[in-house]
Amino acid sequence: MKWEGNRQSDNVEDARSDGGGGGGFRLGGGGRGIGIGSIVIALLGGWIFGINPLTILGVLDGGSGGGAPQVQQAPATKPPANDPAAAFVSTVLADTEDVWTAQFKQAGSAYQQPKLRLFRGSEPTACGQGDAAMGPFYCPGDQKVYIDLAFFDTMSQRLGAPGDFAQAYVIAHEVGHHVQNLLGITGKVDAMRGRISETEQNAMSVRVELQADCFAGVWAHDSQQSKGWLESGDVEEALNAATQIGDDNLQRQSRGTVVPESFTHGTSAQRVKWFQRGLQGGSLKQCNTFENKPL
Repeated sequence: MKWEGNRQSDNVEDARSDGGGGGGFRLGGGGRGIGIGSIVIALLGGWIFGINPLTILGVLDGGSGGGAPQVQQAPATKPPANDPAAAFVSTVLADTEDVWTAQFKQAGSAYQQPKLRLFRGSEPTACGQGDAAMGPFYCPGDQKVYIDLAFFDTMSQRLGAPGDFAQAYVIAHEVGHHVQNLLGITGKVDAMRGRISETEQNAMSVRVELQADCFAGVWAHDSQQSKGWLESGDVEEALNAATQIGDDNLQRQSRGTVVPESFTHGTSAQRVKWFQRGLQGGSLKQCNTFENKPL
């Protein structure tokens, strides 16, 4: 992925110097701390590559309908110029801004750019206390994407999903949740809380996640059209990442069996399909997972 030299976003907040009270992935302990060795459990719990499931299920407040709780966050600065990982994230975020600004303008609307906050360990958010072990996540309450960059090492070394475009897919997926929030989809899902069963909630979560995958594909399509910065093997990196974090693959690896009614993010095949659908079509209209069967 030929990303160097492109515009970097001004919407990246660097709170890593604060330490967040955690200092990276927490090993053992109570609360929500999950060790790196238990990352698959975190994935199965619905944290990785997705909107905070506590928000989806209504356990926490902070949806798109306002009334988000006030959160005291430590002051943040711009990432240092000599930090290549932060520069990469800033560059990808900038391109999502370009793509979605154009998409919203074409639809007769204005795109509101999200913030992306880099942190270490744990971080207070409008959706509750975020933790590095959750993986990257989006909080609709403050319209921010949260990333501990150590996750990219975990992605490569533990999850079998290396590559810069695999990382870009992660960022684009989280921004996809922001797009859902702006379109009112997050609010509609949040309004269903307490009215459907746990199995139905899981199924709804799958549709939310697959749509974010499709939106990530739309970004990849438009980004390549405008910049031509993808290299041989880049798309395969994203497809491999989508495969590695499919619910069926993770359950099979961790417990040897698959329980479809417990899925929260979709199967490997579903995630690949919906990312490809957005990538090939480049249209939001192709991403209606709520009216189409997920597979």
